[in-house]
Amino acid sequence: MITISEEAQAHFSKLLANQEQNTSIRVFVVNPGTSSAECGVSYCPPDAVEDTDISLPFNGFNAVIDEESAPFLEDAEIDFVTDKMGSQLTLKAPNAKARKVADDAPLVDRVNYMIESEVNPQLANHGGQVVLTEITDDGYAILQFGGGCNGCSMVDVTLKEGIEKQMLEMFDGELFGVRDATEHLAGEHSYY
Repeated sequence: MITISEEAQAHFSKLLANQEQNTSIRVFVVNPGTSSAECGVSYCPPDAVEDTDISLPFNGFNAVIDEESAPFLEDAEIDFVTDKMGSQLTLKAPNAKARKVADDAPLVDRVNYMIESEVNPQLANHGGQVVLTEITDDGYAILQFGGGCNGCSMVDVTLKEGIEKQMLEMFDGELFGVRDATEHLAGEHSYY
């Protein structure tokens, strides 16, 4: 479920040595499955462990995960990186914003997962997002842009050179193109 590097395990062990005996770390997701999902790590004293929590043993400590966060922490990685700028703990949880779907899930679910886990995090850097409105019978994904993408002069490049290429590669033989259903003319609806 969660991978914690040797360096991060050593870091946690050192931090936990100064806490109450049998204190664990808690790994969690706030607002799981939404675009505002945030991951975190905190101390978890023994009396804060719930019966429904999942406890994962690591080198000298346990990582505790609440039942609601667990599916969104699938494939999560915690590392402790030291470079020229110093040291920092990193937590990567690719499924925090959308629950991972099975490879044999319906196409619409797999496309939505790809949008939430790969496309929207990239668009969020520019204040934008995209939603899937439908997949047509002839295999076209119809997308609606919002935020900073609405009214952006580069939306066609983003759509054809970015999103469409990614989707056609990932869903080869299932999707045949991507179309934009967004009204991009300047006006009150535009983001900027």
